[in-house]
Amino acid sequence: RNDKILCYDCTNYYFEIEEESGLNHYGKGKENRPNPIVGMRLFMDADGIPLAFDVFPGNQNEQTTLKPLEKKIIKDFNCSEFIFCSDAGLGSANNRAFNSIGNRAYVITHSLKKMKQEDRDIALNPTQFRKAGSTDFIDIRTLDETDDEVFNSIYYKEVPVVTGDLDETLIVTYSPKYKAYQQRIRSRQIERAEMIINSPCKKQKGKNQNDPMRFVKNTAVTNDGEIAEKKVYEIDEEQIAKEELYDGFYVVMTNLEGNIEEIIKINKQRWEIEENFRIMKTEFQARPVYLSREDRIQAHFLICYLSLMIYRILEKKLKEKYTAEKIITTLRKMELHIIPGTGYQPSYTRTDLTDELHEIFGFNTDYQIMTKSSIRNIIKLTKQRQ
Repeated sequence: RNDKILCYDCTNYYFEIEEESGLNHYGKGKENRPNPIVGMRLFMDADGIPLAFDVFPGNQNEQTTLKPLEKKIIKDFNCSEFIFCSDAGLGSANNRAFNSIGNRAYVITHSLKKMKQEDRDIALNPTQFRKAGSTDFIDIRTLDETDDEVFNSIYYKEVPVVTGDLDETLIVTYSPKYKAYQQRIRSRQIERAEMIINSPCKKQKGKNQNDPMRFVKNTAVTNDGEIAEKKVYEIDEEQIAKEELYDGFYVVMTNLEGNIEEIIKINKQRWEIEENFRIMKTEFQARPVYLSREDRIQAHFLICYLSLMIYRILEKKLKEKYTAEKIITTLRKMELHIIPGTGYQPSYTRTDLTDELHEIFGFNTDYQIMTKSSIRNIIKLTKQRQ
């Protein structure tokens, strides 16, 4: 296993039951559903293949889940030199200190909005940025972002910080492409906010940080000096301006020194662990969970984890040319129908993907009618490979 970089993240799964029991408890779910949840913690290696997982009670703080599983990985895989990569929610000072021991290091996302004012001012200052691969300083206000090369480039600056006993570096990156993406997303959210304002429905702000209602403000209408019950809703331009300040910026905290491009590249691998959770929840339909006994809950998530690992290995063998949906849908459709007295006939459409799957596994089922003896031979060969 490629254990030079280990990515870690947590997610939760909701249960279609109302009573708490064992692992499933009411907790702070990421989708704000009124259901009991169970948490899953997952480590992924540098190739994007799951390395280890565990489930924990839904009411447990995610930041406390890291050390037990990481200690087990260090012991079981005999790996003590790696770079730990995670998001800001799991990058507490204790967890960062734990990954500063020995030959371990860390690269963790960091929230610009939660930084100290002094550090945030330095980070957002448009001067003293460098283009990745260059040593020249750049003022990002002078960039021509209509130029394709500029639009697709990443610019960065380093801000040294001291957190307790930790000497760390904040790497602030600026990407015109990321800026355009954020502006596009916010534009759609503002459009939805305007639709809400113009609709007769009750206007209430949700708990989701991407709720379009955050761009809506209300003012009480006064009549002869008295506050009337009626409220006037309008777009909050001040809130929009506040969010625009952070467009294009991204920050990671690390104790690594050296190649900034490599550190940025390491952090980009985080999307794969998020995709692992998405595949389990969407393609594998791991939720909702209808179980209550703890051993059955453990078994459910073990099956999901093993399926994910097998899928990721298959994806690598296919050279990552196909999406998860394409691979899984194709596999599910690769059925054979029995023709009495003759054998098995393929009932799926042959494609480039089915041809590659047959090549990888060393047998074919779509050229002709398969006799029962030929199917038995394929199964026999498969068992011999194991």
